[in-house]
Amino acid sequence: MASHNTVLLKTDIPYLKLHNKGKVREIFEIDNNLLLVATDRISAFDYILPNGIPNKGKVLTLMSEFWFNFTRELTENHLITTSIDEIDKIIKEDMEMLRGRSMLVKKVEVIPIECIVRGYLAGSGWKEYKENGTVCKMKLPDNLKESDKLPEPIFTPSTKAESGHDENISFEEAVKIAGRELSEEVRQKSIAIYKKASEYALTKGIIISDTKFEWGKYEDKIILIDEVLTPDSSRFWPLESYSPGKPQPSFDKQFVRDHLEQSGWDKQSSPPSLPEEVIRITSEKYLEAYAKLTGEKIPE
Repeated sequence: MASHNTVLLKTDIPYLKLHNKGKVREIFEIDNNLLLVATDRISAFDYILPNGIPNKGKVLTLMSEFWFNFTRELTENHLITTSIDEIDKIIKEDMEMLRGRSMLVKKVEVIPIECIVRGYLAGSGWKEYKENGTVCKMKLPDNLKESDKLPEPIFTPSTKAESGHDENISFEEAVKIAGRELSEEVRQKSIAIYKKASEYALTKGIIISDTKFEWGKYEDKIILIDEVLTPDSSRFWPLESYSPGKPQPSFDKQFVRDHLEQSGWDKQSSPPSLPEEVIRITSEKYLEAYAKLTGEKIPE
């Protein structure tokens, strides 16, 4: 059933309590823990698109597992297991649907700021820099080009706004939300993880332009949660074609966004279906990023 081309758009597990449903993930409660299930849904411009991307949920889950293990000496994290067979609450009939795309994690108190680290000038950072020479109100050197590498990675937090759009905020605004000590700790840890991961990724032919981390309080510790360094939470660029001064091709859903931008869709109404070709290429991009970074293929 779960061949390489079937997509999972929603999970129905009636015997587990639904804790939360996001754009891509469904989160269920199991005892004092949570089961994060990554579907193959894809969102763009705050809409969930009608088509799924084959294997996307597995890439997000297994890539997060890879990075949780990779960054373990820098920080603890919320991952308990990705092995669905170890979770006794799941009935046999659902194991196939959930295998490879589910993480059993600790339940934490989520810290309400998104911790973005940028090593390169792209996206909303580039937009702000063009206008004011700043990113999240931080002054940057003059004469930088789009996609330029920054002198040092910078921490540019954002908030979860009510409307669903994240809003970039300054570090001082993050302090108002989360407190100084906590904000400084997540800033330091986020930059350390970004540096270690991006140095490793370069050896695999991938530039991590920027990425978003989420943190939570567990007992008396701050631990890494959510997904980590995936194509959904990061900009991955191929190193071999990197050339500053313009946008870079990427291993994420930018390809889908570009297609939608050119499709004539007004971004106010239900999004159109994606052509087979766009779905196939997007799936291949996710799988290629996973294979390059981990040296593994997604298990059939």
